[in-house]
Amino acid sequence: MRFLLLPFSWLYGLVTDFRNYCYDNQFFSVSTFEKPVINIGNLTVGGTGKSPHVEYLIRLLRKDFNIVTLSRGYGRKTKGFIVADENATAETIGDEPMQFYNKFKNEVKITVGEKRVEALNTIFSNFLATDLVILDDAFQHRAVKPSLNILLMDFHRPIDKDFTFPAGRLREKRHGAERADILIVSKCPDNLSETEQQQIANKITPYLSAETPIFFTGIRYGEPQVMSQNSNKDFAETILLVSGIARPEPFETYCQQHFKVTQHLIYKDHHHFTEQDFRFILDTFDKIPATKKSILMTEKDMVKFQIFLESEKSKAIPMFYLPIEIYFLNESEQVFNELVLKSCKSSKSKA
Repeated sequence: MRFLLLPFSWLYGLVTDFRNYCYDNQFFSVSTFEKPVINIGNLTVGGTGKSPHVEYLIRLLRKDFNIVTLSRGYGRKTKGFIVADENATAETIGDEPMQFYNKFKNEVKITVGEKRVEALNTIFSNFLATDLVILDDAFQHRAVKPSLNILLMDFHRPIDKDFTFPAGRLREKRHGAERADILIVSKCPDNLSETEQQQIANKITPYLSAETPIFFTGIRYGEPQVMSQNSNKDFAETILLVSGIARPEPFETYCQQHFKVTQHLIYKDHHHFTEQDFRFILDTFDKIPATKKSILMTEKDMVKFQIFLESEKSKAIPMFYLPIEIYFLNESEQVFNELVLKSCKSSKSKA
């Protein structure tokens, strides 16, 4: 099948190459901004762990900068520029921005807008205290030139072995990675040796600009957290697993290693859960023979279930989510932090 699709991938690659050529040679307009704009993006279709990396940057920078995040709000049922507030839901701003809002609403302004240049102009003109904007998933949005471009590459989907869409999962050809100021290999296994890291770096370095630093991060899961404050149920390790993410396999593997997974209900990435879905999940849960059992889902999916948590039936169900965060391999965290802070402070001083 891949062989049959390769001609279409070559054509797609030519189109993206021509588009990038037009931006590189200023045939298409590119906007720059006086204040720092950090982008976190990827070359591939599907999840590379952008959300926990955005959250890491927020925690790193929130003490020194007034931060605004800007996402497209993929999967939302609204359009235009929106600032998240207490009325925001996953349907109005998207699941990942809603996740940011739940965690950082008292410290960071969370916004969505599909027209990034227009949205950035609105942010900088309307919110004058803004020091820095974190762009979520805008590596291919060439109309904006960020002050720092961070590219993520999933350890399980290396760009050197992939093809452009539709034969592969690349949004553009591999050499598009040369626009990255920093490359992070994400979702690495805990035991990835330095020798293996160097082998990966050697394979992707030809697609990067000279001296682009490469970092390796993994995902660390936290303890299960109750979804509803109205629930007084304790977590039981016999679980029904629910997920609607791009790659559910690592989530499932972790849960199988730490809990007794009876079944895993898998939905597509950014799936909008309906009342019918909710009833099916509860019916499936009821059929589990164990007396002590729980429903466990990802943090990203949890925000889409908030609309169901007020029902009396849901209050009686022990529903939990598993928080995640990233960590750096090889004790390279400090080096990464210094690079980001230096870039942000340099851009801020020029403003």
